[in-house]
Amino acid sequence: MFRPCICAALRPALGLALPLYLAACGSSTAPEGSVPAQSLLLYANPSVAAAPNIGKPFVAGTTFSFTPFNYQEQEYFYSGVAHSYVNDAALDQDGRWQVSVADSADYKTRMLVYRPVDPAMFNGTVIVEWLNVTGGVDTAAEWVTMHTELLRRGYAWVGISAQQIGVEGGTPPLGTPLPIAISLKLINPLRYASLSHPGDSFSYDIYAQAAQAIRHPQDLAPLGELQIARVIAAGQSQSAARLTTFVNAFGPRTTLFDGYFVDSRLGYVADFGGASAPLSQAPQSVINTPQVVRFRTDLGRPLLNQQTETDLLMLDAYHSRQSDHSQFRLWEIAGAAHADTYISKDGFSDTGDGSAATVYETRKNTPFSSCPEPINSAPQHHFIANAAIHALNTWLAEGKAPPSAPRLSVNAAGDAILRDAHGNALGGIRSPYLDAPTAVLSGENSSVMSDSSICFLYGLTQLLDTATLQSLYADHDAYVAAVTAAGQDAVNQGFLLSEDLQLIILAAQQSGVP
Repeated sequence: MFRPCICAALRPALGLALPLYLAACGSSTAPEGSVPAQSLLLYANPSVAAAPNIGKPFVAGTTFSFTPFNYQEQEYFYSGVAHSYVNDAALDQDGRWQVSVADSADYKTRMLVYRPVDPAMFNGTVIVEWLNVTGGVDTAAEWVTMHTELLRRGYAWVGISAQQIGVEGGTPPLGTPLPIAISLKLINPLRYASLSHPGDSFSYDIYAQAAQAIRHPQDLAPLGELQIARVIAAGQSQSAARLTTFVNAFGPRTTLFDGYFVDSRLGYVADFGGASAPLSQAPQSVINTPQVVRFRTDLGRPLLNQQTETDLLMLDAYHSRQSDHSQFRLWEIAGAAHADTYISKDGFSDTGDGSAATVYETRKNTPFSSCPEPINSAPQHHFIANAAIHALNTWLAEGKAPPSAPRLSVNAAGDAILRDAHGNALGGIRSPYLDAPTAVLSGENSSVMSDSSICFLYGLTQLLDTATLQSLYADHDAYVAAVTAAGQDAVNQGFLLSEDLQLIILAAQQSGVP
């Protein structure tokens, strides 16, 4: 009868001594539906301090001033001891993985905070993004993709430097044509000199400890006086592959995150060969995941997985597809590419005025190379991601689940997306860019995955010729009406926000179509 008192005293005292705590106390607070044998993981509060005032915080993200939005930027360093993990049994395709603590290592990394200046503006939700390092540099891919929605609804956003290459540098990932990574220490050696990352085997703990510091601050609160109601874990592309492994290995064992937004997860992690990031890697034990990895169905909290055409077949996520259930939604976006002009250019300066809502064909250059075909220039990924994070937040705040989405149509052999007479995909989440088309928009192109080009990620834009446009739309007003009708249908289904539809309609009105 005195066990709860002992455990209450042991928890803060033991900090990272997880096995000792569990032996004494176990856990009676595991989320509903979790595996009974798995006890709740406890994360010590890392030490948090303001970053030194030497230069400015860095992240590859938006470039405009936050002042008109009444937002502020703050950077913090946090440090502690992180664990790596090993699996207790085979890592099966169903994602119900059981893991145990292996090694431990000291670390010091950073979190970047964007938040409303006025607490009254805050909607209670913090997005904790696993910063993307595919390009060999810390990139705020999710912030760039959906910042217009986050700013207008009063979210707080925190970007975490969870991986070694973003902090320390090294050889960039496969497919990134850079000789060395553009690490924090290379960008600003004085500001970031004290950071230390022991390797990506420890990245899962490093990420979770950031959430611990955000959700349960001690000496310094990274979110200041903001009253946090919900915390959403988010990651795109390579970071989505990391989050997939985090969900399956640790999801039911932590209450730090209320929900998960996994955006454009890879079905094949080229550097390792599994369908998600490795649980552990050199110099620790190499533990790769299976070639098919689904999200565990006993997570105990909502998860929304958003995918593009590129992800489905070119990146092999098709084989890891799974059905919706009470706490899972899969949204596949027709006409969208894994990367596009919005994530590589337009999104960096988009203040929400609608200037990024136009489809164009002239830009062929990605940030790293010149692609042989015009890359995908429709901001469908951006606009539907806005709707997705809004739907996920509503799910958490009000208990109203997002709609289930139709899947992209694939042939019987499972090796090609079915397309209409123009070449646009059938099925999936629709938008005015597909249902009132001015172009063929695809997540696929003629480029192939290689060590020297990332063009295969950027999809394709092929403008429809004048004769085709005139056959579709009797005049300009007919085109605008078609865009409006298609957009309103997407809004009614829950896949597009009304504010974004107005921007799409404005772009249509200002166009010369047909």
